[in-house]
Amino acid sequence: MCLYTFELLEQVELAYAITVHKSQGSEFNVVILPVLGGFEKLYYRNLLYTAVTRAKKMLIIVGSQTKVFQMVDNDRKTLRYTCQREMIESEIKNEHSIPVSD
Repeated sequence: MCLYTFELLEQVELAYAITVHKSQGSEFNVVILPVLGGFEKLYYRNLLYTAVTRAKKMLIIVGSQTKVFQMVDNDRKTLRYTCQREMIESEIKNEHSIPVSD
């Protein structure tokens, strides 16, 4: 553990943590990317690319080199079951069956 005295306080800088998904479209001077354990389906190439390209000056990857290599190799898309198709088809069907009053 590192303790900061009042003399060292000016070395501390405010920082924020956000997800890679929320960072899309933004850039940061320094990006720290933790690549540790977690939900395997999140470790894919596009996520790594997005995280890496957010860094303007420095990228720090904390974790497993093996996990980074697995992310590079993982270029498959995961299927998402959103029911979006069914909802759109239902809306279209409802629009074409407007009830007519007598």
